[in-house]
Amino acid sequence: MQRRIHFISGLPRSGSTLLSALLQQNPRFHAGMSSPVAGMFSTMLGELSERNEFSVFINDAQRQRVLRGLFANYYDGEVDAEVIFDTSRTWCTRLPALNTLFPDARIIACVRDTAWIVDSIERLIRGNAFQPSSIFNFQTGGTVYSRAEGIANGDGMLGYAYNALREAFFGEDTSNLMLLQYDTLVSNPARALAAVYDFIGEPAFIHDFEHVSFDDKGFDERAGTPGLHRVHARVGAIQRQSILPPDVFRRFENDSFWRDPQLNPRGVRIV
Repeated sequence: MQRRIHFISGLPRSGSTLLSALLQQNPRFHAGMSSPVAGMFSTMLGELSERNEFSVFINDAQRQRVLRGLFANYYDGEVDAEVIFDTSRTWCTRLPALNTLFPDARIIACVRDTAWIVDSIERLIRGNAFQPSSIFNFQTGGTVYSRAEGIANGDGMLGYAYNALREAFFGEDTSNLMLLQYDTLVSNPARALAAVYDFIGEPAFIHDFEHVSFDDKGFDERAGTPGLHRVHARVGAIQRQSILPPDVFRRFENDSFWRDPQLNPRGVRIV
């Protein structure tokens, strides 16, 4: 690619859409909600593997050119920005490949206390009482306990992303990784954005934290979850009481491993 590319990943309901909405204010940047590129990347990687009967004709150099070309072909002609941010929770599982394909790329992983992530998802479900959500395969039954269990398991919306984050954080390819905490982004967005710009090596830009806009109602409605990617016009922390039963909340309240300095021997930047 002739343009710079970076990646937004991390946990759901942790500020990735807000971060993208803010970055979009910079006319040099393109950012949005999760794109289909990561899915295409995974599919293409599989088709280039040994399960392809013609794989004998495919070497690693060709694989890299094809996968690198995927990004160029997806964005070229559609996006004029000089710097592109592609978003997917899958990118935390692809750090070795991304570091090889795009050595100058940075991966920003958005994180949040998992108890509050579960609370946020539960609020969405209850707020859309007449629309079954794709988060739970449009099933209409269940309780807060089964929903929490469903999103927390290894294939669930939260569990998969959490395991992917741990894979990235504790792996060897952390030089291009930064964790951005939700609490920092909403309580001190100027500090958060300054850290992002410093991390990606771009000149500072004055952002408007009082008038933030992002709209993808069509996607959210199709997913049966209106408000899934809603961003408030004004950036700020909202104090509220959890709607989760106390035992469900307690189950997740000690999951924020990134807050323990002893678990960060490689010095991953945490903002």
